[in-house]
Amino acid sequence: MNTEIERKFLVSAGTYRKLARESMCIQQAYLNKDAERTVRIRIANQQAWITVKGKSDASGLVRLEWEKEIAVEEAQSLLSLCLPKPILKTRFLVPYHDLEIVVDEFEKPKKMILAEVELPSEDTPFNPPEWLGKEVTGDPSYYNSKI
Repeated sequence: MNTEIERKFLVSAGTYRKLARESMCIQQAYLNKDAERTVRIRIANQQAWITVKGKSDASGLVRLEWEKEIAVEEAQSLLSLCLPKPILKTRFLVPYHDLEIVVDEFEKPKKMILAEVELPSEDTPFNPPEWLGKEVTGDPSYYNSKI
């Protein structure tokens, strides 16, 4: 099982669109949104995954994550079992120094733009670019499972 170390930000400018190396449409929904764990089904670019995420630590920066690629047909079947309010979003992958910033433009269930950066360790320095706004790491209202 992997450990996810992630900082999350609101986006203050659309500069990321010009900097993105790739974009993709994503459909996802949750089989479980328990406070201790989430189980997500995601389809993007004719690939699909099931992901289990544990509860975040007190800072909201670190949590356990397990992910496995599954057949798209299986994911489509599992989506029918998911909780209401599926998520539709466009994801932009933006290279930034030795890291990658992921920017999600949410269409459903509500419009919003969030950015995430996964770090190799908790003490990895990260100086956000000017187009990132307020940091919302650890704020549960910005977790995908709460949107």
